[in-house]
Amino acid sequence: MAQNDAYDSPWKEVLEHAFPEFMAFYFPEAHAQIDWAQGHEFKNTELRQVVRDAKLGKRFADALVRVTLGSGEERLIYIHVEVQGQRDDDFAQRMFTYNYRLFDRYASPIASFAVLADEDDRWRPDHYYSEVLGHRHTLEFSIAKLMDYADRAESLEASSNPFALVTVAHLRTRQTKNDPPARYRAKRNLVGLLYRQGWERQRVLDLFAVLDWMMHLPEELEQQLWQDIETIEGETQMPYVTSVERLATQKGLQKGIQLGKEEGMKEKAREVARAAMDEGMNIGMVSKISGLSEEEIRRLFAH
Repeated sequence: MAQNDAYDSPWKEVLEHAFPEFMAFYFPEAHAQIDWAQGHEFKNTELRQVVRDAKLGKRFADALVRVTLGSGEERLIYIHVEVQGQRDDDFAQRMFTYNYRLFDRYASPIASFAVLADEDDRWRPDHYYSEVLGHRHTLEFSIAKLMDYADRAESLEASSNPFALVTVAHLRTRQTKNDPPARYRAKRNLVGLLYRQGWERQRVLDLFAVLDWMMHLPEELEQQLWQDIETIEGETQMPYVTSVERLATQKGLQKGIQLGKEEGMKEKAREVARAAMDEGMNIGMVSKISGLSEEEIRRLFAH
């Protein structure tokens, strides 16, 4: 998945919009101990403040979430989640560092979880340990290794949990490396599964952004896929993704146009970005259809 390794990937949006399902799929035992009826609250701004001077590493997303334990305890705790994109020998130490910094801030238990999306089967960090002069520091944390789901990929396609689809997309991306036709077929199949679930619009957009980010295709196959998506949306009467793509066309922006040569084109790109954000697209998809960088989009909406 070297094509799009980046921080703040589309993982972040789908994680935030479907956090209970995230925990249910990857960490079912922990999910069962949380009283989801009490709601959950993201504290990602606070997380940024706590870890702002720490080494980022090649991670796809992270989150800090306040939840309530069930079983009559009614106890508030914080869950720290990392989605790690590649092997990082300092990862366990980073998890330990974040855990104790968060505990220091909140004086409340911090449960740490990691989803490992790397390709090294032997790399499975699940604890940190250090000792000096008889003094010990330890942290054990839960991990989910995406490659471990490979033998269940077909059965996962029937799951109604959105992270089953995300996991299958990750596995199919690995399996079709250097084989664009096979990746096209896999991506088309997953898009069809996405629409057949009958999910609400925002979830479809979030999950499509993840699929599109993971499963990069050559231009010709990408155009073929968009034709397929139009057919699928016509059959399901769910014109979610192509409606946003059409925003770009309606504003006169076609793929291959070099934005920035004229201020008029820049302004059209900004109009597309604003319209796409109003449609509920995440920043990655807005960048793709408008041609603006994610930093340009952030500056646009900061004003």
